[in-house]
Amino acid sequence: MKVKLTDEEIDTLSYDDVAYLILKEYKTKMKIQELFKMVIEAMKLPEDLFTEGIGDFFELLLTDKRFIMLKEGYWDLKANHSVKVSLDEDDEDDDDEEFDIEEEEEELEEEEVDYEEDVDEDDDDGLGNLVVIDEDED
Repeated sequence: MKVKLTDEEIDTLSYDDVAYLILKEYKTKMKIQELFKMVIEAMKLPEDLFTEGIGDFFELLLTDKRFIMLKEGYWDLKANHSVKVSLDEDDEDDDDEEFDIEEEEEELEEEEVDYEEDVDEDDDDGLGNLVVIDEDED
């Protein structure tokens, strides 16, 4: 089973697009070297391009969100893998700090600030402490 590309597809598709088609058709994870060789073959490119382009191909796969790098250097389509989220209560990264709500409320009550103590009661508009400066005084 080989991915066959038309001349038009060869001209318009990029390496990562061809890699996507290959992984989708084969439905299996592949090492990057094997995948890039298949891309070169499908695009009818010279084999000596392999050593020159493997680094760029690796970077393409890293930045393309359709691919995922697996253990031991394998690559696959991200759509073939699901992310499992574990909410384990015994997780070592969790802080074991417990909060006492009543204690927190008591601390907040002690920290209350009286914002009205600096207000002049004769100052109805709250502008009593402002100073007007003329432009000439600058």
